[in-house]
Amino acid sequence: MAGMSCSKEASVLLIKPSRGWVLPQLRDVWAYRELLYFLVWRDLKVRYKQTVLGVLWAIIQPFFLMVVFTIFFGKLGKIPSEGIPYPVFAYVALIPWSYFAQSLNACSESLVGNSHLITKVYFPRLIIPISSVLSGLVNFGISFGILLAMMFYYRITPSLEALFLPILVLMVLATALGSGLWLSALNVQYRDIRYAISFLMQFWFFATPVVYPSSLVPGIWRFLYSMNPMVGVVEGFRGALLGKGHVMGDTFLVSVTVAACLLITGTLYFRQVEKRFADVV
Repeated sequence: MAGMSCSKEASVLLIKPSRGWVLPQLRDVWAYRELLYFLVWRDLKVRYKQTVLGVLWAIIQPFFLMVVFTIFFGKLGKIPSEGIPYPVFAYVALIPWSYFAQSLNACSESLVGNSHLITKVYFPRLIIPISSVLSGLVNFGISFGILLAMMFYYRITPSLEALFLPILVLMVLATALGSGLWLSALNVQYRDIRYAISFLMQFWFFATPVVYPSSLVPGIWRFLYSMNPMVGVVEGFRGALLGKGHVMGDTFLVSVTVAACLLITGTLYFRQVEKRFADVV
């Protein structure tokens, strides 16, 4: 109509860096859940792209480690296995440990590996390390199926405490994510963190009862030893699936507390420094 003019007001979203310590915006992470799904799916495709064996690698690595440990620690080293066949004793610990180690390594490198996304578009940065941890659950599930087959072969029946397995899996996830948030944020600014991680994982492995029972640790060191959250996880898996010990013991409670502290402090530190990621990555 003559004499009338139309105007559209453009909506502008202004993003400002936060100041001080801020809580994680879990609502934002949920709003970008489709991006999280895409990143998890991308990690899975990239992991097995142009590989001959594909997802069989999820079985091969822990299985052959179990064979090596059985020969050198079980047969030659005569490490006690608490009356459980050593292959099952080692493999039931290797499953959560392998998931933790692979997730921590992927999480620590996730921000640097996705620098092209961080510098070009806004989204909750927490999504990147979370996707690295979640994608490892596929390998975990495949390896767990092999464990069930081994238990059937050796005629081992899980106890009722196997109902706590989802809690144990969440604990591994929390430990990997909490540690990964610290390391991924530090790796953006200090690239030599990647070299320290290999040493850290070697030390962490031998501080976890994967190839030996935790009963070999002297009583005076038990509390300090249980501050390694993976100790509670491995003992929990053996207790739930092999009937050795109780899942919810004192060691587990200490390990849960440490895992929760890692996740909370890692998330807070990540949120504190993420505003500088695009400048230094």
